[in-house]
Amino acid sequence: MNALTVVRRLRAAALVAVVVFVAAPPLAFAGRPCSERTLTTQELTRSLELAAHTLTALERSGAQAAVIARAGQNLTEWGLRFSHIGIAYYDRDALEGRGAWRVVHKLNHCGSDRASLFRNGLGDFFGEDLYDYEAAIVTFAPAPGAVLATRLKDNFTVARMHEVRYNMLAYPWATRYQQSNQWAIETLAFVLEPGATDRSRAQAWLRLRGYQPTTLHIDALRRLGARVGSANIAFDDHPPARRFTDRIDTVTADSVLDWLMTSGLGRERLIVR
Repeated sequence: MNALTVVRRLRAAALVAVVVFVAAPPLAFAGRPCSERTLTTQELTRSLELAAHTLTALERSGAQAAVIARAGQNLTEWGLRFSHIGIAYYDRDALEGRGAWRVVHKLNHCGSDRASLFRNGLGDFFGEDLYDYEAAIVTFAPAPGAVLATRLKDNFTVARMHEVRYNMLAYPWATRYQQSNQWAIETLAFVLEPGATDRSRAQAWLRLRGYQPTTLHIDALRRLGARVGSANIAFDDHPPARRFTDRIDTVTADSVLDWLMTSGLGRERLIVR
């Protein structure tokens, strides 16, 4: 598949970025890298090809919604593969009834302690300076998939769990801050559980459904350096008993993908290259 074919296919599918709301450093786990470097033609082509292959996989799955992940940073030091997730859904009403896949996700304003929500096409979701051109998909079973596809078209639903104060390593069971992957699973809780009307209740539902965050071992010196040098990293929402023993719990893309399958919410897991 050449670059021109890919571009034409993505245009035909209307994979263009639409911002929902007006809208990282070396220690990075969610969001986008802080780089203003323009992608090369080869990088852009590979990103568009990855988006096209992801579109094909979603269409073949027959699903109406899925969690998709990209490898934006090299996280092998932490034993992780993917850095950022979004919730993809099929909007039957898009493009005057022709339908299109959309992705809602949260992104940090580079290097700051603030973040915004976005509604993108697949082309824009993968149109970043990626570490590797690989994506992961976990599709939802028909019942939750239908609910997500209907509810995520609504801006209020997408924004209900959003906390603008961003912390790349936010504690999963606190509400002071929020990082990108944390917003995604809390939004899943809000949409799928009628009782999850705020962040605390959403987190309680996630615990009940067996979600387990990733525990990172980050020593005090590195925590200090990250906190001093980065506005988007904080540790004051973590329990002292865990923080002072170098255990930092946070929501990672890999942990979300694993949980979706073990919880029964996910129907199948796919890898796209």
